[in-house]
Amino acid sequence: MIVIATLVAALAAVLHVLIFVMESVLWSRPSVWKRFAVPDQAAADITRPMAYNQGFYNLFLAIGAFVGIVAYGVGEHAVGLTLVFFTLTCMVLAAVVLVSTGARYIRAALIQGILPLAAIVLIFLSDPLTT
Repeated sequence: MIVIATLVAALAAVLHVLIFVMESVLWSRPSVWKRFAVPDQAAADITRPMAYNQGFYNLFLAIGAFVGIVAYGVGEHAVGLTLVFFTLTCMVLAAVVLVSTGARYIRAALIQGILPLAAIVLIFLSDPLTT
């Protein structure tokens, strides 16, 4: 079960890397900012610095998850699991905050939060520290 949890956690991290790319690298493309419910180019230009910053938050969470997965894989189970759990929890809580900003963000919050939540549940179901 821990292998499946690790794969789901890695998918959550990959998703957050993709969000980083959209927010911090490709934000100037209308096809990207429209995905984030930005209404026009002027609003995209105004929100570009915020999106750039937010994208890096997503990247750092992804890096934390990847480092935790590697640490777990090389035998540092407690350290790796702690780091993975922390970063996944931050991802889920960010999705909760996103929902709190309005009902129109429910879909985005589900996309952002379902993989890390599933990984957390799988981690608890696998009981990895007792094996």
